[in-house]
Amino acid sequence: MTSLLTFGLLYPIEKPMEIVSATPLLIVGVSLVGALLVVAARHRPNLREGFSLLAAICKFLLVITLLPQVLAGHTFYAVLFPFLPGVPIALRVDALGLLFALLASFLWILTTLYSIGYMRPLREHAQTRYYACFAVTLSATMGVAFSANLITLYLFYEILTLITYPLVVHKETEEAQAGARKYLLYLLGTSKVFFLAAIIGTSVLTGGSLDFRSGGMLPRTAPAAALMVIYFLYLAGIGKAAIMPFHGWLPAAMVAPTPVSGLLHAVAVVNTGVFCVLRIIFYVFGVEWMKTLHLDTWTLLIASITILAASAFALTCDNLKARLAYSTVSQLSYILLGGALLTPAGATGGIIHIANHAFSKITLFFCAGSIYVASHKTRISELGGIGRKMPLTMAAFSIGALSMIGLPLMAGFPTKWYLALGAVAGENYAILMVLGISTLLNAAYFIPILYKAYFEKPPEHEDAYPGEVSYAIVIPLLSTAIGSVVLGVYPDLLLKLVTQAIR
Repeated sequence: MTSLLTFGLLYPIEKPMEIVSATPLLIVGVSLVGALLVVAARHRPNLREGFSLLAAICKFLLVITLLPQVLAGHTFYAVLFPFLPGVPIALRVDALGLLFALLASFLWILTTLYSIGYMRPLREHAQTRYYACFAVTLSATMGVAFSANLITLYLFYEILTLITYPLVVHKETEEAQAGARKYLLYLLGTSKVFFLAAIIGTSVLTGGSLDFRSGGMLPRTAPAAALMVIYFLYLAGIGKAAIMPFHGWLPAAMVAPTPVSGLLHAVAVVNTGVFCVLRIIFYVFGVEWMKTLHLDTWTLLIASITILAASAFALTCDNLKARLAYSTVSQLSYILLGGALLTPAGATGGIIHIANHAFSKITLFFCAGSIYVASHKTRISELGGIGRKMPLTMAAFSIGALSMIGLPLMAGFPTKWYLALGAVAGENYAILMVLGISTLLNAAYFIPILYKAYFEKPPEHEDAYPGEVSYAIVIPLLSTAIGSVVLGVYPDLLLKLVTQAIR
């Protein structure tokens, strides 16, 4: 593994063969077509939801077609339209982007099925708007995953913020409107002020070139002080990564319906944030500048503080979705930690956690939604004995929680294993302490939920929980729970693609 230090994300290599193809455009566009069909079928719910599910399946199958060539080391390229001289709005599919796209497109299928089982029993209003915005969100996510340059990345990043606003404000209550305003304030405020300024600064230093390059795009003659300012502007500007103190939008957005929470935490938004930061670390700055300017040390410090502080906040939350939200803030910084270690093992741990966290966390949110549909309960203190009434839901929740803790045979274990190896390889032994303390904190805020569900009596009469809800909800949450086990037992399924990403 250490031989990979001479390759890819960590050091530049010869440019792989680039294949000009319309497939990336089709992947972005298929869910836009799906959104139009959803609106056209707005008076026929079965057809509307069928179009949404069909678009999700088509998108995933299109992404799958790119896998063999990308694993062979090739990339795919497509131009949407010219923008600035030498800077088109363009898509490039590499291994890192394809991993993100595979994850998001597959989970969209399950989230669509789950949405059908969630939205109908609760008689949620504006379901056509919900499914249409959901589809456009996936187009924006694919655009971020496949962005060939900073301008394209920024464009799709902003579209993603705007199209998810109607989803966050979906319930249209005062609480939902307040949470959605906070969502926009944080994400548009940070991106318009800091992210855009960082891109402009990068353009000035590179002479206008903004294409991502393995090993970094910034010249070795650039002023160190300017580079440090630009780097911290990126960290502050990519608010979707939920680095403290720019994390407040994430708990506030929990006013949205549970499928939207799953979308925010696992399918699209937060993964977009950490994905963008990895692009900045490896494709804008590169290992040499990160080490020269000690940016790796600062990033490790910021990520460690976020991991520990967010875990401590999670301990104080009685609302189940709020606890899961702070858990997400903490878990996202494991990905940044892996990137900032600047070792092959660390990068591997960070990248695979994009998938490992997504499967485990969406399981937990699916379970929270299942509990809400069955009982309308949202507080942990109300969940005594629920494990006996909803055994499938709580079995899946247990798997997701144990994965977040990092128990062996669960998806979270390979993440922490590779992060620990990366910390040792880089002689960052303090990171081992951070991993140990955070694991104890993970256990401290998840195990009491499991204890209450299985070993305490219901706070009310035995009919407080009517039992499992529809198969449209149970099947997705069991599927993602099984996925969390598969990724823990067979991490090689991810490692092949990750190895290609860091070559």
